[in-house]
Amino acid sequence: MQIIVAKHSGFCFGVQRALNMVEQNLAERDKIYTYGELIHNEVVIEELKKKGVVPIEDICMLNQNDLIIIRSHGTGPGTYERLEKLGIAFKDATCPYVKRIQKTVKKHHDLGHTVIIAGKADHPEVSGINGWCDNAGIVVSDEKDVDSLPYGMTACLTAQTTLQEEVYEKIILRIREHCDGLYVYNTICDTAKARQHETEELSKKCGVMVVIGGFNSSNTRKLADLCRKYCKRVYHIQNPKELPLEIINANDIIGIVAGASTPDWMIREVIARMSEVEKTMAEDPKVESSEDEREATAAVEEPDLKQSVAEELETGTTEANDNHETSFEEAVEKSMVRIKHGQLITGTVVQIADEEVCVNIGYKSDGFIPKNEFSSDPDVKPSEVLSVGDEIVVEVLKVKDEDGNVLLSRKSVEGKKLWDELMHEANLEEKVFEGIGKEVVKGGLIASIKGVRAFVPASQISIKYVENLADYVGQPLKLRIIEVDKSRKRIVASQKAVLMAEAEQEKKEKWSRLVVGSKVTGVVRRLTSFGAFVDIGGIDGLIHVTDIAWGRVKQPSDILKVNQQIEVLILNVDAEKERISLGYKQLQPKPWTKAEENYPVGSVVEGKVVRIVPFGAFVSLEPTIDGLIHISQVAVRRIAKVEDEISVGNIVRCKVLEVNPEAKRISLSRKEVILDENPEIAEEIAREKQERERLNAERAAQRAAIAEQAKQAERERAKASASGKHERVDHERRPRRENADYDLPPVQQSTTSLADLFSSLTNNEE
Repeated sequence: MQIIVAKHSGFCFGVQRALNMVEQNLAERDKIYTYGELIHNEVVIEELKKKGVVPIEDICMLNQNDLIIIRSHGTGPGTYERLEKLGIAFKDATCPYVKRIQKTVKKHHDLGHTVIIAGKADHPEVSGINGWCDNAGIVVSDEKDVDSLPYGMTACLTAQTTLQEEVYEKIILRIREHCDGLYVYNTICDTAKARQHETEELSKKCGVMVVIGGFNSSNTRKLADLCRKYCKRVYHIQNPKELPLEIINANDIIGIVAGASTPDWMIREVIARMSEVEKTMAEDPKVESSEDEREATAAVEEPDLKQSVAEELETGTTEANDNHETSFEEAVEKSMVRIKHGQLITGTVVQIADEEVCVNIGYKSDGFIPKNEFSSDPDVKPSEVLSVGDEIVVEVLKVKDEDGNVLLSRKSVEGKKLWDELMHEANLEEKVFEGIGKEVVKGGLIASIKGVRAFVPASQISIKYVENLADYVGQPLKLRIIEVDKSRKRIVASQKAVLMAEAEQEKKEKWSRLVVGSKVTGVVRRLTSFGAFVDIGGIDGLIHVTDIAWGRVKQPSDILKVNQQIEVLILNVDAEKERISLGYKQLQPKPWTKAEENYPVGSVVEGKVVRIVPFGAFVSLEPTIDGLIHISQVAVRRIAKVEDEISVGNIVRCKVLEVNPEAKRISLSRKEVILDENPEIAEEIAREKQERERLNAERAAQRAAIAEQAKQAERERAKASASGKHERVDHERRPRRENADYDLPPVQQSTTSLADLFSSLTNNEE
């Protein structure tokens, strides 16, 4: 068997680019959306759905916080406009080749040219391209569709990127007859061209063609159609399990091609399955030659015995008796032993040399069991399990080998017995068997399950990618049988299925042990802009950025580091969605609980002015703790506005006047620090205060004296009125009350009189 894999198989550039974009965004979001299915491969789509990628056809289903990715096929401009209008975030994974077609179509549509698109009208790429010419484009799938087009038009012709080149050439030839002016653009993807050409060449020289890719993939179906032109045995499969192994022959030349939506791992698994079939064929014993078959089925007669019997009959020997007749019959019966390929015979061990066993099977020559045919376990030594004279059941592999000996096998008998025992196991495909790795083969590993050989594909050995399969040779394996071919006695097993089941069970047990409100220890594995992912014993939980610290956190990396071991609090557990919310700040002391201890009254602190209000300024002492400097405590002298003395962003030193943790309030004084640190200013302020107090005292005494005089005058008036004397009393004018808080400026005297003004007027008239 020869297997030829096309070089241009698997994901194209556009598909790989779209998948990479999805993987990058999955690292930051639990769920993202795609506008339609990202690629035309059901297996890949199902895997993406498990990771949180949801394909949708209607963007009205989205919320503003959602993210949608435009698939590689592209879409019309109306979709972008609707997304922007709804305020929904999107990322464009449109293939650059498709983008180029969209721009070309729009340019010619704006010029008033007729736009013709060669491809399938229902394909999302064609629908998207048509949207860039207001859906006025004409779609043709082959040259027959061209006949219905009008004549005399000026047109622009483009093609779907995966269209067959042969079909496009026919369309071009036919459409020229309908156009006075035709702009032709060869927009078939270069990779698609190479893939189609390689498929065509490969199908010409291969007897079997296997096409891997989704049935709904346009480019994969076209590859299958190309193969059917030149090859009679073509098999289009969506996944490796659909591969018809029973139709493969040992002498087949098999070609493998894959569509642009087929992942590499799927191609490798198909190759691995074929390679195992090839190995199985190589291990089956060859059919004996016709000469051996004839000798195996012929009666074996010993010539010496035959001659002696004839001589006795000719001489008329009369010594024959009953015993002699019995011996003669036994001798003849013994001489008539028949053997053939595949026959099971019970023989007797007559010799063990160099770990090869010589067995008497009653044939004209003894049979030999080579070491590699003694047991399926290469570590078993014949000399340790057998002795001369032991009976043993063997199978005839060859009646006559190169040396004329009978080739026997104990391994095949043992294998058949073990196979039968294994096949009679109840719930065979549900059990977990203890196996051991034996040897590395193409595409995987051969393991032994209860003495029966089983093939373990490379993709089924571990949950993670295995670079060196030889590491598993001689190692114990936990295997589950996933496929049995009884006709070929072939078993395919998987350790990955067992590991995944164990991991799932272990995960369920871990989830059941998670209790909201409990403390756990974990390790920070990944930091993002919205939080930190912490491994708490095999399960990742998220500490949201708001639960990292009591204060505002710009970046989680400012507080936490990757691989840092921390204690967290379980805030919420959603087992169905497999999400855990963790809290880090909840186990840290709240800043206000230690405010009195950290900021004792009378201490001097330093902080940054973060906000100014009419009644003072707020100073940040630490995250979540601000102190207030009242306007009266900002400067040593009275000010009208706080901004006259300090500004936002200034670093200031203040004295703590009061701390009230319950009210979350700290009163600060910048004035006190200035006075403490500048004694000369304090002395000057004290002198000014004493002077003000002295002036206030003098003014108060004056006001008291005036008030006393007024009272005395009032008493005298009352006395005079009571005595009946109506004497005119010259009242002294009440003195004007002076303000104790300020002095009136002196009156300025004018140096110009009205007479001077009139005099100047008279002079002017004259």
